[in-house]
This record gives sequence, C-alpha cells and structure tokens, in this order.
Amino acid sequence: MSVLEVSGLTAGYGLVEVLHGIDAHVDQGEVVVVLGANGAGKTTTLRALSGMIRAGGSAQFEGSSILGKRPDQLTRLGIAHVPQGRGTIVHLTVAENLDAGAYLRSDSEIADDLDRWFGVFPRLGERRDQLAGSMSGGEQQMLAIARAAMSRPKLLLLDEPSLGLAPLITREVFDRVTELVAESGISVLLVEQNANLALKVADRAYVLEAGRIVNEGSADELQKDDSIRQAYLGG
Repeated sequence: MSVLEVSGLTAGYGLVEVLHGIDAHVDQGEVVVVLGANGAGKTTTLRALSGMIRAGGSAQFEGSSILGKRPDQLTRLGIAHVPQGRGTIVHLTVAENLDAGAYLRSDSEIADDLDRWFGVFPRLGERRDQLAGSMSGGEQQMLAIARAAMSRPKLLLLDEPSLGLAPLITREVFDRVTELVAESGISVLLVEQNANLALKVADRAYVLEAGRIVNEGSADELQKDDSIRQAYLGG
C-alpha cells in the first residue's frame, strides 16, 4: 500500500523550475532513497513535499492531496521533515527541542516518548539540559531525527543526514533510522549523497538528474547496475 504517491511533480524557486515532472511512490514501512548529484533536485523534492516551496502536479498522502498545504498542516497529517543542515533550535535545550517536536500532540504519552528517544540516543539523554547549539554535528543530527519522531509521523522526509558527519557517526545515525522503521513501521523518503550507505538501508531507490527521474529500482538492482556503480558507488 502506497503511503505517498507522487505524479508529475514540478517545483522551483521564483521563475526557475527545478523539478520537471517526477513520478514516485513510497509504500508502508518502506525506506526509499533519492540519489543524484548536487543540483539534481533532491532537496527541492523534499521541500516541495513538505510545503516549503511552490509545487505543481499531484502528491497524495494516504489518499489526500498535500500540495499547497502548510508545513504545520502536513505535520498534523503525519509527515515530518528533517531538513538539510539538521535544523535544531539552537537556543533551546535538548529536552526542549524534543518537547517542541510534540507540540501538536495532546496525548498522555509524550513523556514516555521523550524517555524512549533518550534511550535510543543515549548521548541526548546525557545532554538533556544542554543547549542544542553547543552540541556536535552528529549529536544535533540525532536530535533532529528524534525531534521529528516525537510527532509520531507516518512518513519521515530525511534530507542528507550524513552531511558533515564522521563515518562512524553516520553509520550510527543510519542504524537508528533502520531501527525506527523496524519498530514503528514508519515510511522514510531519504535524500542522500552517500549512495553506498543509503542503498544498504533502503528498499528502493530513484536516481534524479536535472530534475527528472532517470533510473529506479530495488536497492539491490541499483547496486549491481554498472552505470550507477560508476556514477555513485566509486566503480
């Protein structure tokens, strides 16, 4: 069952169109990665789907159109976006950032979820009263993912989580994302330049060039594709 169904998606900035009719889908509990060089339109795709920029075409989330909706409306529907550059609220503490992630919730399990994420990312628990802006890049990335997950989303849009991180920290972040999918059945649309690592955690992948999908398939298929290996996997 498709959680997200995108057809003919267009988007851009001002008069410049960056996406030229993208067709894609994400199924329940699936991790889908979008690969592509800088400037291919990967981040623009997530911004269009999260209501940050103008977009055309069709995007259906659980059967409802999401284009034209505000980011807060999409959060209420069950879509969470972790933008490139992490996007933590630097002047708030770790605990306050996580509380902010649950601002639309009114249930009685917020405290339990807070403890859960301190367990998933122990370093966050150790720094719960520390200002987010004073933490390392890896810790801020963990916090950004945990904050997004505090809204209990059905679909997580994750933009370049490895950007600027050391390899060991990157693997830890990806391990936690994999655990989140396995435990909760959440769906993930992942934009990532580290194709080797992304294809290891993904079920399927799309390859984006100049705002158009030029290849797609299972992660295994794309790992074995010679053109993909040469362009993105180092041979």
